[in-house]
Amino acid sequence: MMSTAFRLPAEWEPQAGVLLAWPHAQTDWAERLAEVESTFASLAAAIARFEPVLICVADAQVRARATRLLESVGADLSKCRFVEIEYDDTWLRDSGPITLRGADEFRLMDFRFTGWGGKFAASRDDRLIEGLAARELFHHAEHRRVDWALEGGAIESDGAGTLLTTWRCLHQRHPEQSREQMARMLCDRLGANRVLWLERGYLQGDDTDAHIDTLARFAPDDAIVFQACDDPADVHYDELAAMRAELAVLRTTDGKPYRLHALPWARPVIDDGRRLAASYANYLIVNSAVLVPVYGDPADAEAARIIGVAHPGCEVIALPCRPLIWQNGSLHCLTMQLPRGILE
Repeated sequence: MMSTAFRLPAEWEPQAGVLLAWPHAQTDWAERLAEVESTFASLAAAIARFEPVLICVADAQVRARATRLLESVGADLSKCRFVEIEYDDTWLRDSGPITLRGADEFRLMDFRFTGWGGKFAASRDDRLIEGLAARELFHHAEHRRVDWALEGGAIESDGAGTLLTTWRCLHQRHPEQSREQMARMLCDRLGANRVLWLERGYLQGDDTDAHIDTLARFAPDDAIVFQACDDPADVHYDELAAMRAELAVLRTTDGKPYRLHALPWARPVIDDGRRLAASYANYLIVNSAVLVPVYGDPADAEAARIIGVAHPGCEVIALPCRPLIWQNGSLHCLTMQLPRGILE
């Protein structure tokens, strides 16, 4: 008999692969498509060094274009699998499946995707998980729809029953619900025991209402990697200092403080008069490696070093991500990992 106990794995647990959606001319990337496609190709090639990449494409033409670009950067095409499916945009951290693991089965949690609180059209993205499940890509996996708005970038899991999130984001999605009601929903649906909340922390240029994956990330051995700001003249200084103080008082289930790894602060990135959210916390963990977003800033190398310290034994790979933050996200926002065993 298969187990009925499910949990949300930590991202550093073994993975079957990573899910991506390729940009095309009908997505928000249209204005700078060539530049961002080059970044996607480098990202997919880097992931394919360590595990398979499941790439959503809108049609055969997008698939052919993606294949040519992947070949041009030397990607291992044997690790790249394409799936033709409709989607509005490419932020699969938020529209892709939040996958729970049981003893020998999986649950594809399909929360309602609202385009980050109704900011953008999202009807096709909201059907994405259902469409992937119908294509029988996954083994021993039950598709479970949940009529409650949640994005994957809004939560962090330590794999042992603790979730980390921000009040700003979840309160925006569910203003009628109390903290206790939301915590109960998260624990019930995601197999968790407790929810830790951050009241403070935000980045200019972030339209997700303070997703946790741009601010603070769980790491192995009771650690948290977080985005700090060391420039007192910067508008983020007080807010991120307050967030740091909140992190310092959080406790593990054993009552111990978390080991905190502060990430350096990149200089402001301004695009057409708009400040972009250049967060180093938005890194991607894959099997035996971490892919770190870099922005052509003097702090890039130190950010990569700190993330490597927080994830011992992992190869650290820096990927230029300035083209991505033009659309307000980075590596982690674009990707969704799948736990080992769910794919052939």
